[in-house]
Amino acid sequence: MHLYSLILSLPTENATARQRIWRSLKSSGAAVLRDGVYLMPDTEAGKNTLLSFANEIRELGGTAHVFHIKSVEQSEFILLFDRSADYADLVNELSPLKLMLSPDNVHDVLKHLRKLRKTFTAISNIDFFPNEAQKQAEFALAELESACSKILSPNEPSAVNKALERLNTNAFISQIWVTRARPWVDRLASAWLIKRFIDTKAQFLWLNDLNAIPENAIGFDFDGARFTHVEGLVTFEVLVRSFELDTPAMSKLSQIVHFLDVGGIQPTEAAGIESILAGMRTSIHDDYLLLQTASSVFDGLLASFNKG
Repeated sequence: MHLYSLILSLPTENATARQRIWRSLKSSGAAVLRDGVYLMPDTEAGKNTLLSFANEIRELGGTAHVFHIKSVEQSEFILLFDRSADYADLVNELSPLKLMLSPDNVHDVLKHLRKLRKTFTAISNIDFFPNEAQKQAEFALAELESACSKILSPNEPSAVNKALERLNTNAFISQIWVTRARPWVDRLASAWLIKRFIDTKAQFLWLNDLNAIPENAIGFDFDGARFTHVEGLVTFEVLVRSFELDTPAMSKLSQIVHFLDVGGIQPTEAAGIESILAGMRTSIHDDYLLLQTASSVFDGLLASFNKG
């Protein structure tokens, strides 16, 4: 096992700088060997991190040296980088959320859950030697995210394995499009996409009973629908790719829809969009009006992403 080491000394009179450097080293994932001695794995990123700290410390009037340490016994040092306690703290925060989860407070739970997902990502980014603790925390997060999704979007479709069709919008004019009632993010975004870019004369049916689907209607976002989850893609992404609507702006919107529907990497805008759509869904009980209102959100997002 090889490591990089930073040996530093800061002026004692500058307590603020000492605290800032200490907090920054901790957040970078550097392990503490002893006071003033920090370690990073033998990677280019690890070396550059310590070199950056060394430069900053010298500018503050301190001393700093970075060394490359070769052939140390891995078992003696790997525990210094262990993040198991951090993951355990995260799992402990998840436990009461799981117990309190109900249809009445699902949005509050999700709000807290998103913060914990960010915390998990931050820990994982500095977990240079991941172990079972990371897997357990990831499973606990995914399990609670799935439970929230089932409340917000019952009967969420199972992903299928099939090749995506390449389709022309000319074959989808003035169609009846059918999905499950009380739509959440994926169905709302998919319906918006259909109306704006695929079938401008589309008619939508929001059904509680999917056995009542009219003949020749086109289903989306339920098991057995023409358009549904395919492998790692949610329905919105499937529609975007099938009708070749993918642009940089649409790709950003797809990332938000994907995260809010099934989790994963959280885009910056996701939490705010989730709150807005959740408020609309709570206050608007007519699904047609809900789509009309939510469409303004998706229109605004796409316009913003196009400008960016």
